Amino acid sequence: MSDDGGRAAPKGLTTQEAQARLRAEGPNELPRSERRTALRIVGEVVREPMLALLLGGGLIYLLIGDLKEALILMAFATLSVVITVVQETRTERVLEALRDLTSPRALVIRDGRRQRIAGRDVVRGDVVALGEGDRTPADAVLLHAHDLQSDESLLTGESAPVRKRADPERTAAAQRPGGEDQPFVYSGSLIVRGSALAEVTATGPRSEIGRIGQSLSALETEPPRLQAQTRRIVRSFALLGAAICALAVVLNGLLRGDWLQALLAGIALGMAMMPEEFPVVLTVFMAMGAWRISKARVLTRRASAIETLGSATVLCTDKTGTLTENRMSLAELRLPDGAVANLREAGHAPPQSFHDLIRTGVLASASDPVDPMERAFHAFANDHLDGHGAPARQLVRSYGLRPELLAMSQAWREGASGDALVAAKGSPEAIAQLCRMDEPAREALTASIDAMAAEGLRVLGVARATFEGDQWPEAQQAFDFQFVGLVGLADPLRASVPAAIAECRTAGVRVVMITGDYPETAKAIARQAGIDAGEPVSGDALAAMSDEDLAARVGSTNVFARILPEQKLRIVTALKARGEIVAMTGDGVNDAPSLKAAHIGVAMGGRGTDVAREASSMVLLDDDFGSIVAAIRLGRRIYDNLRKAMGYILAVHVPIAGLALIPLLFGLPTLLTPVHIASLELVIDPVCSLVFEAEREEKDVMRRRPRDPNEPLFSRALIAWGLAQGLFALALVAAIYAVALQRGMPVDEVRALAFFSLVMSILALVFVNRSFSASLATAIGRPNLALGIVLVTVASLLALTLAWPVARDLFRFGPLHADDLLFTLAAGLALLVTLETIKYLAAKLLRGAFSSAPRGPPA
Repeated sequence: MSDDGGRAAPKGLTTQEAQARLRAEGPNELPRSERRTALRIVGEVVREPMLALLLGGGLIYLLIGDLKEALILMAFATLSVVITVVQETRTERVLEALRDLTSPRALVIRDGRRQRIAGRDVVRGDVVALGEGDRTPADAVLLHAHDLQSDESLLTGESAPVRKRADPERTAAAQRPGGEDQPFVYSGSLIVRGSALAEVTATGPRSEIGRIGQSLSALETEPPRLQAQTRRIVRSFALLGAAICALAVVLNGLLRGDWLQALLAGIALGMAMMPEEFPVVLTVFMAMGAWRISKARVLTRRASAIETLGSATVLCTDKTGTLTENRMSLAELRLPDGAVANLREAGHAPPQSFHDLIRTGVLASASDPVDPMERAFHAFANDHLDGHGAPARQLVRSYGLRPELLAMSQAWREGASGDALVAAKGSPEAIAQLCRMDEPAREALTASIDAMAAEGLRVLGVARATFEGDQWPEAQQAFDFQFVGLVGLADPLRASVPAAIAECRTAGVRVVMITGDYPETAKAIARQAGIDAGEPVSGDALAAMSDEDLAARVGSTNVFARILPEQKLRIVTALKARGEIVAMTGDGVNDAPSLKAAHIGVAMGGRGTDVAREASSMVLLDDDFGSIVAAIRLGRRIYDNLRKAMGYILAVHVPIAGLALIPLLFGLPTLLTPVHIASLELVIDPVCSLVFEAEREEKDVMRRRPRDPNEPLFSRALIAWGLAQGLFALALVAAIYAVALQRGMPVDEVRALAFFSLVMSILALVFVNRSFSASLATAIGRPNLALGIVLVTVASLLALTLAWPVARDLFRFGPLHADDLLFTLAAGLALLVTLETIKYLAAKLLRGAFSSAPRGPPA
C-alpha cells in the first residue's frame, strides 16, 4: 500500500543531465576543512607563538656563542614539535575514519533504471529510492511513499522517528525537520520503516544540514589565554634580565678592568635570569595534556580547550544520544485491569500476566526491524521471554500506518489452515478506535496515557484479533480487536550520567539540558539524571524573549525543551554574556553552531556528525557523558601542575641568578659560569616538563569551584611563595659559599661544594612544590616514575663530575670528601624541612597561590 494513489514511477534524470548539474552545482557534500597532513601540522606548529619563543631563544644563545644552551633549547623545541605532530596526526586519522563512516551511497533512477552511486554525486532533480536502513543522501520531496518513517535526530536531536507522506503534486510548503506527516526527507536522516521515491530538491551546502554547517563560518573560536600571558611574562623577564646584565657587565668591567671576563659573567647572569623554561613547560604541558586526555577516550582538536577545562562553570548538554543512549527501550506496561509493571530497573522481568502484551507487541512488529521502537520490543522479549515470537506461524498479511489511522497490524497463521492471529499496535487513540471502546473505557485509557506521558514515556496501544477465512479485508477496521494493554517506551539514561552530574555539582559546574523534546519528557530525564529541572523554558517562550531577558533567565533555568538549533546558539551566547565559561556537548548537526560558539565544544565521535566534529574543540570517542567529566578533572589537574611548575621555575631562578650576581657585586671568585648554568638547566627543564606534568591531581581537585579564566597565571600569592622559596635557597647556598671561602678552602673546592648544595636545594624545591595541600609524607608516598628517573640521573651526573677528570676540569671542581657530600645533603634536607614547616603554617595563604578565588556558590 502507498500514499500516492498508484501513480507510475518517475524515470528520473538522464546521465548527461545529472553530470551537467554536478558540474554546475558542485558535489553533494558539505564544505570541510582541508585534511591536515603531517607536513601541514608541522607548519602550523612551527608558527605557534610558544615554539617561536623557543626557537628565538635558541638563536639568541647561538649568536652569543653558547652552543650548549642553544642545542638544549632546540632539542626541547624539536621534542615539542614531535609530541604535538604525533598527537595531531593521530587525531586527524581518527577524524578521517569517522568522515568515511558518514559518507552514504545512494540508489537513484537515471535513464529509467535504478543504479547505485556515491552520495557526493547526487544532484538536484535526481529521483532516489529509499528503504529501511538507508541514509537519506540529500533534501528531497516524496513522490511515492509506503508506510515511511524517518529518524531525523541528527537534525532535531530527537530519537523518535516521524511519519512521512507523499506529495506528488508538490503542494506542501517548505517546513523544518521534525514534524509528523511531512512530505519532505532531509539529508543525513535515517529511514527506519517503509520505502519511498523522492525527488532531490537541495544538495550540499544548500540542504538543511548544509545551511547549519555554513553558519559556522561566522562564529569566532576562543583564543588561547595562557599563550598570551606567557608571552608577556617572558618579555618582562627578558627586558629586566637584559637591563641587569648590561649593568653588571659595565660595573664589572669598570671595577676589575677585565672586559672579557665581565662579558662572560654578564652572559652567565643573563642565562640565569632568562626563564626559557616558561614556554617549554607550557608547550609540553599542552601536548602531554592532550595525550593524557586521549587516554580517557577524548581527542583534543584545539589545545586552548585544555586550559579552559578547569574554568568551565556551565556544561550544556543535549539529551538524545548524550545523556541518553539514543535507543528506545520498554519502560512500563499497563493492562486493561489497571495492573502496572515498571521495567526501568535493569534486569527487571515482568510478571507472567504481562507476557501476552509483550508477545502481541512483537507480533505487531517487523521480524527484522529497523524502527527503534520495534527493536525495543524484540530486544526485551529476547531477554525476558521464552518463545516470544511465533516460530510456527507465517506472516500472511500486513497493514501499514495511514494518516487517518496511526496503527499497523500484522496477520499470522499457524500451519496451512486455521485461524489467523492479527496483532496491532499504534497510537492509543487509534487502538481505541480499532477496539471500538465505549466512553468509560476511553476515559480510563486517557487517564493511563496522561500518567505515562507525565513520566516522559512514548505510549503505544496494543490489541489483537482472530480471523477466519482467506478473503482478507482491505482495512484494519474490519477486524474485531480486543484491547491488550499499553506499552511505555523511553530512551534510557546512560548508566554513568547520574554519577557524572553529581561530580559536576560538587565541582561547581552547572549542568544545563537543551533538547528538542517535549517539556514533560525533558523533566523526566532531568529528574533521573539528577538535574534540578525546575520549570523548563520552551522554544516558543524563548523565541518571545529579548536577549536581555534570556540572559537573566539562563542564570536559573537548567532545562530547555522544544528548542530549535538557532535557539541553542542563543542560549550559549546568553550564558557567555553572563560571564559563564560554557562547555557544550552534542552529536547532531543541530549542535554544531553552539559547539563552535562555546568556550569548549565537545562532539560525540561514535554517532556524531562530521559537521559537529569539525566545529568542536574536543571529541568523545566513546560517546560517554562521563568522559567529559573525566576531561574536566584532567584539565584541572593539568592547570594545577602547570602552576606548580611555573612557581618552581620562579623559585629556582632566584638562587641561580643570585649566585651569579653576588660575586660580581662583592668582588668574589666567580661561582657559576655558563657551563654550570647550562648543566643546571639540564635538571630544571626535565623536572618541570616531566616530574610536575606527571603529578597526580590534588585530593580536592573536583571539590573546588571553577577558577576564574581571567586570573593571571602568576598570582600574587604564587609569586610571593616562589620568591620566598628562592630567597631561602639563595641564603642557604650563599652562606655555605661565604663560610667556605672564609675558612680558606681552595676556590675549586668551594665552587664544587656550593654547586652541589645548590643542586640539593633545587631537588628540595621539587619536593616542596609537588603538592600544595598534601603533607610531605603523603607527597613522597605518591608514585611518580619521572621523579625517580630525575633523581637517579642527577645523582649519576654529580658523581660523574667528581669521578671523571675531564668533567671535573670542565666544571673547575676540586675534590669533595664524604663529609662534604653529607653536608650538602643535610643542607638540602634543612631547606626542605624549613619550607615544609612554612607551608604547613601558612596553608590557607599558599593554597591561594594555586586555587582560584571563589566565583559564586556551587551549582
